[in-house]
Amino acid sequence: MDLEQKAIERIKLASEMSLHHYGEPLVCAYSGGKDSDVMLELFKRSGIPFEVHNSHTTADAPQTVYHIRAVFRELELQGIKCTIDYHRQQDGTNITMWNLIPKKLMPPTRKVRYCCSVLKESGCRNRMIATGVRWAESVRRREREAFEGIVPRKSDKIRVSDEKMLLTDNNDTRRLFEHCQLKAKTVVNPIIDWTDGAVWEFYQHECRLHNPLYEMVCYRVGCIGYPMARKKRYKEFAIFPNYKQAYIHAFDRMLLERVRRGLESKWSCGEEVFIWWMEDKNIPGQISMDEYYGEMEV
Repeated sequence: MDLEQKAIERIKLASEMSLHHYGEPLVCAYSGGKDSDVMLELFKRSGIPFEVHNSHTTADAPQTVYHIRAVFRELELQGIKCTIDYHRQQDGTNITMWNLIPKKLMPPTRKVRYCCSVLKESGCRNRMIATGVRWAESVRRREREAFEGIVPRKSDKIRVSDEKMLLTDNNDTRRLFEHCQLKAKTVVNPIIDWTDGAVWEFYQHECRLHNPLYEMVCYRVGCIGYPMARKKRYKEFAIFPNYKQAYIHAFDRMLLERVRRGLESKWSCGEEVFIWWMEDKNIPGQISMDEYYGEMEV
């Protein structure tokens, strides 16, 4: 079974489970990047009913936002439900990267990516969703499975290999999986075993609409300043200097909030926080954020 057919079989199985267990179509999580577009094309070829969901992070590049809107317009004309999720605070105002940083009292880091949990992963509760997670992306993602159940407690997270389901069609395994995921968010990762090369080849030849950021020699199209991008963020901020200023202003407000609460800070201004955040070792004493983790708001 080739990669495309295997991915489509995973999507079909997930669709069956979603309709049976949740009574609603499978949701394709869409970020506007190449993996999302590959996923979307595979969904179309699978012939299943589905919805598409995007979490608006407020830190995506304008080109990505416009690409998402263009893709969603076409899908909606085809009768496919598309949702852009704008996260709300209790007072009804939007949660953004820029007001989240002062609230959390620290910058998002590789170790504490609260921005992802709040702005990207909080949607589609009690639904079955499909993501473009792949083993080739990172060492940590090599621990992921094609089918996963996300439940409130980490210790209860259940991962079931789809190869067992597809190759043996073990009804007991399937029933166990569905029973354990009752009222939980369930995730399928159809292209989890695709290499970067396989994704790029399919994207270039099979996906009609492309995010223009790739033509700007951007290797990724996620949030500008994403901590896991490390030093590659320098190029992002060179292309999008307004985002650098937005982060600095957010860090300034973060420092003011720390002062208001009587909390210690080793930085004097948002510019210093930004330099540390970009891993410039010229700012003395800024080695770890461990001392600040306990101060974060939940």
